[in-house]
Amino acid sequence: MPNSPEGEFRPTPLQLPNEPLVVIEASKAWVPLNLRELWAYRELLYFLTWRDLKVRYKQTIIGVLWVVMQPLLTAIIFAVFLGKLVRVPSDGIPYAIFVYAGLLPWTFFASAVASSGNSLVGSSHLITKVFFPRIIIPVAAIGARLVDFAISFLIFGGMMVYYRIAITRHLLMLALFVPLITLLALAVGMLISALNVKYRDVGMAVPVLIQLWMFASPIVYPSSLVPSKWQKVYALNPIAGIVEGFRSSLFAKEFDWMALGFSSILTFALLIYSAYAFRRREKEFADIV
Repeated sequence: MPNSPEGEFRPTPLQLPNEPLVVIEASKAWVPLNLRELWAYRELLYFLTWRDLKVRYKQTIIGVLWVVMQPLLTAIIFAVFLGKLVRVPSDGIPYAIFVYAGLLPWTFFASAVASSGNSLVGSSHLITKVFFPRIIIPVAAIGARLVDFAISFLIFGGMMVYYRIAITRHLLMLALFVPLITLLALAVGMLISALNVKYRDVGMAVPVLIQLWMFASPIVYPSSLVPSKWQKVYALNPIAGIVEGFRSSLFAKEFDWMALGFSSILTFALLIYSAYAFRRREKEFADIV
């Protein structure tokens, strides 16, 4: 260290003795989710969620009405072709509201997976410049879709009045199924987003896979159409039990607890695995995004 002629110590420009040393390290891979860390960055989470909503509907004519138009128009198309022409059974429920009740959670799930899956690549300018928990990005994308889901549910309320669907205590079960499908969307979205940073083909394949997943789920048809010998295999589709439970809550039907159990176990198992995989790859995001 250089000294003055009088022997007085003078630090070089590279050494600041009185300044604290801050070391930023990647999160431990064996810690899947650090909720305390998410809470510390909650303001950033709110900002990114609001930014997603604002950017998505900027310079659109009907704005937020697109939220309800997408599932509503899709339900009308399915109601005409599958309900009227093909006459797909709907467990004694008018097909239009039956299919809309399936499209509500599915549209949220599909859009949440798609947006969160591409969220890291779309936020590369933030990842390469600012330190924050990267998991906030896919979580914010899903949070924005939750707002859409809440708005589109208002249309379903009007349909319940039109078709004279009684409101029962079964509706309280939505407090279970909405968080469950949100966690499933987060699990799938985290895994896709982590893979998509390095392998962009994953992002290209997601829309096709989501379409296939839709027709492998009881969205436009009841799960009762699946042959009994395949019911246990069908229950391995985690979205199946959630959508059927969602419908049972709305139409006061008996719950399939076995399917719900399968969906819950698979959702939490996938969430733990996806969070672990996300943490392992997190330190590489800034270098390869």
